[in-house]
Amino acid sequence: MDLFEVEGPLVCTRRIAGLKQASLRVLRDAKGKRQVATDPVGARAGNQVFTVNGSAARYAQGDFAVLTDLTIGGIIDDRDQAPAGSATAAAATSAAV
Repeated sequence: MDLFEVEGPLVCTRRIAGLKQASLRVLRDAKGKRQVATDPVGARAGNQVFTVNGSAARYAQGDFAVLTDLTIGGIIDDRDQAPAGSATAAAATSAAV
């Protein structure tokens, strides 16, 4: 599982049949790399989410027939730690000193 921020929806008027009606979201990781994931949970732009990848992504989508290798597994409401090396972690460290 990985952590991402949702940039927004990805709208495709024409798609392969294997994607069925799955909602798609553009995600960005901490380094700025973008990926597209199916979204069975209804994430919105700005939400922090975790993803399920590989064959488990199909199960997470709720329909094993959907062709995906990256699915949003949940929307993060709160977390205790910022990733090591992030600006938030550095600010928290300097504030504690």
